[in-house]
Amino acid sequence: MAVYKVQVATGDISEAGTTNCISITLVGSQGESSRTTISCLLLPRTEKHLTVRCARDLGPIVLVRLHKWRLFLEDAWFCRDVRVTAPDGTLYRFPCYLWLEGVTTVEVREGSAKKLADDELEMLREHRRKELQARQAAFRWKNFAEGWPRCLNVDSVLELDSNVQFSCVRATNFNGLLIFQAATHLLSGFLLRATSWSSLDEMRSIFSRTRGREIVPEYVARHWREDDFFGYQFLNGNNPTVLRRCAALPDKFPVTPEMVAGSLGGDTSLDREMAEGRIFIVDYEILEDIPAGTIHGRRQHVAAPLCLLHQGADGHLRPIAIQLSQRPGPSSPIFLPTDAEWDWLLAKTWVRNADFYSHQLLAHLLRTHLLAEAFAIATLRQLPSCHPLFKLLIPHFHLTLHINTLARSVLINPGGIIDRGSGLTHEGLQLLVARGLAQVTFASLCVPEDLGQRGLGHLPQHHYREDALRLWGAIESFVSGLVSFYYGGDAAVGADPELQAWALEIFTNGFLGRASSGVPSSLQTMAALTKFLTMVIFTCSAQHAAVNNGQYDLGAFVPNAPSSMRHPPPAAKGKASLQQLLDTLPEVDTTAHILVALILLSSRLEDARFLGQFPEQRFTEAEPRRLIRRFQARLEEIREGIEERNHRAALRYNYLNPGETENSVSI
Repeated sequence: MAVYKVQVATGDISEAGTTNCISITLVGSQGESSRTTISCLLLPRTEKHLTVRCARDLGPIVLVRLHKWRLFLEDAWFCRDVRVTAPDGTLYRFPCYLWLEGVTTVEVREGSAKKLADDELEMLREHRRKELQARQAAFRWKNFAEGWPRCLNVDSVLELDSNVQFSCVRATNFNGLLIFQAATHLLSGFLLRATSWSSLDEMRSIFSRTRGREIVPEYVARHWREDDFFGYQFLNGNNPTVLRRCAALPDKFPVTPEMVAGSLGGDTSLDREMAEGRIFIVDYEILEDIPAGTIHGRRQHVAAPLCLLHQGADGHLRPIAIQLSQRPGPSSPIFLPTDAEWDWLLAKTWVRNADFYSHQLLAHLLRTHLLAEAFAIATLRQLPSCHPLFKLLIPHFHLTLHINTLARSVLINPGGIIDRGSGLTHEGLQLLVARGLAQVTFASLCVPEDLGQRGLGHLPQHHYREDALRLWGAIESFVSGLVSFYYGGDAAVGADPELQAWALEIFTNGFLGRASSGVPSSLQTMAALTKFLTMVIFTCSAQHAAVNNGQYDLGAFVPNAPSSMRHPPPAAKGKASLQQLLDTLPEVDTTAHILVALILLSSRLEDARFLGQFPEQRFTEAEPRRLIRRFQARLEEIREGIEERNHRAALRYNYLNPGETENSVSI
């Protein structure tokens, strides 16, 4: 008789236990055990030990089957893992991390990547085929809007598979109604006023209601008029991906040397400064002819400005010329720092409005949320849970499908928060994202290449660049180690059919098969695989943190990130005033709608999982676990460096601190 010692662990989620009956079958290369009951009462955070006796040795244990059935009421169970000790002392580990619901049987594969005999391989091929078949039925693609990355084919979070839904803790913490009510309370006295703000100071009064979150908004309110701070935000603000070095002025932006001579300082010229790499440009051409919406029955206005900036001798980046349209001419003047105070300030505010749309809908929604969802669905559909890349990637999709489904229900839907609070029509929103996807390239998603192509390798005080490159390097090193361990050579990469199906599905559904994007549709070398995986992980973690975590900080003060503009861009100089600025900025209640979203999106929830934290121990071999520890140590070094820098700074840049960077797009 062969005696096997079995340990079954229930997850530490509060609702993980069950009162339904659970049993197990051990499956080896030479046979399988009879079904053995584990228990009819399993509590969270507990382990159940049992003995399974077989008439003969089962050979190497390849997988286990977990069976769940109920007598009366349904009570789902979350299994953490199973461990089996064979008669010869060999320990087999079966990471699970799955919800079992209803009357069901789930097969879980042994976690190591050891070389298998032919009979074992044949058994596992069938297991993998059935697992992927079930996943592909559960996770289907659909088109949400023309030209967008395809998304999950559900209409409500209630339709989501339990394994991708919020936990009870997260759902309670994130309850949209409670958050809205709390925000309404914080903004009491403002929500019902569909009027202009009475003064700039009135806009600051809102910060005292936000429970200790006012430090950076107060800084913004004090410094938003300053050219230094305006330029700083293109480096370290919510949208650090639009600035690029300007080697030659485009014909549509006819700035003359005489216009900017006073801003350049010293004995220099515009041509010389461009040649030496100290002139930069931001071009919001993508906003041209995007339809504007109406708020309170009043038409809003959208501009597509260009902004020229100069790096001074002190290293600071400052705007030196702004044109508020893509069509130069008498009705589209070029605004300069030497213009009247309110002319220049209003022009800068129009740029901040354009940056609001570019940030929220392109840098944030498209380039993190929507792409992360495409990565997640492809992973669930094409990589079985035993695949090493599934184990690597799945922590970086934690709760992404739930938060995106929720966003389509309340945030970016017709009549949603963005629709009510921004100056675009819903059709304009859809068109802008489609235009954005058409311009996304693989290089632009890879930080080292993106920064190089934009010519941003030398600017001082560019904290986003410094921190992003360090995090990219740490992720890349970690990924490279895992790829080397599991593949060992280029031939193994090219010969992995599940990997190739995964890459093709991302290319087809995430990037709509657009070859001009440079996104690979297959991965044939270890280097190519490492780079692609690094891009996926960075996008879902660090890049999302960079464009998400500062939204309230830098957007709560209305003029710094106005969500709509009620008057058209000025067609002439000399007519701007404080009152015109106040009447152009969004009304009080419109601001409140957006502020509710910013509070929500910038919240840290109780069950957040930060970069490098892997509570689900899916890797069972020693080498991946060593690589994880090394990755965590490197992240700790990066964290310490950022906090040391912040200790000396008047304005902290903490949005890429690993201790503040979630593993996934989960909020």
